[in-house]
Amino acid sequence: MPILGAHMSIAGGYYRSAEQAAAVQCDCVQLFTKNNNQWRAKPITEDDADRFRSTVSALGLQGTLSHASYLINLGSPKDELWEKSIDALTVEVKRATQLGIPHVVFHPGSFTTSSEAEGLTRISRALDKIHEDTDPSGAMLLLENTAGQGSNLGWDFAQLGAILSGVKVPERIGICIDTCHAFAAGYELAEPEKYEVTMEKLNEAVGLEKVLAFHLNDSKGAFGSRKDRHEMIGEGEMGLEPFRNLLNDPRFQSIPMYLETPKGERAGKDHDAINLATLRDLVGDKH
Repeated sequence: MPILGAHMSIAGGYYRSAEQAAAVQCDCVQLFTKNNNQWRAKPITEDDADRFRSTVSALGLQGTLSHASYLINLGSPKDELWEKSIDALTVEVKRATQLGIPHVVFHPGSFTTSSEAEGLTRISRALDKIHEDTDPSGAMLLLENTAGQGSNLGWDFAQLGAILSGVKVPERIGICIDTCHAFAAGYELAEPEKYEVTMEKLNEAVGLEKVLAFHLNDSKGAFGSRKDRHEMIGEGEMGLEPFRNLLNDPRFQSIPMYLETPKGERAGKDHDAINLATLRDLVGDKH
């Protein structure tokens, strides 16, 4: 059975994200450890960390994932922003480690006024610096594939592979695959044969064993649109087939999968609960 969960708010305390996840029958939970649109971060107290860890354990959640700030750009050609991003992601790794979260997912970055090759090199160099300042036994960074808007890097699986190849210690880096981003970037996931071709491309670029998390999102944007716009499962341009293929893929049954779909309620029922039910109905249903 796939491990399914969602991104939850930490308002009221880190432990609240775990409680909210359990309330809608999540198996795992993703969270920000700080305001994702600010550089500064309020220190995590030992009480905060202990309560989060104990709540996750008591509720039986099978996976936790931290999502790094959207301000971070490891591919920036501007030294000031590049160094600020390195410092910020280093802090993100240390915060996740303190909370007992095993993985921190981040967007690779954008090359802006430089070039794709230069941007990829900057990202690899930045990751080396982060590794020098963080505990190898602590939280691991996960590169997330992107939709490819503007000069965003990571939309092509080969770009993720290039970043890994440029890192001194690639075993300290994993991959998170976002379904909406893959679809928007032009990777086919609906027809079983084409889904397998996409997985073969991913395997050739990074190795499927490097995939340690998934983001499950439908797409408001069309196939190949390069637009990062998430939608409720089965209600966007992707439909249900990509999720049916993924949820029934035996290679990923032990990999946590997190919703990042729009929050809200419909007819008194939580959107996350609706999406989780939709996904679980696809498990074992290959038709």
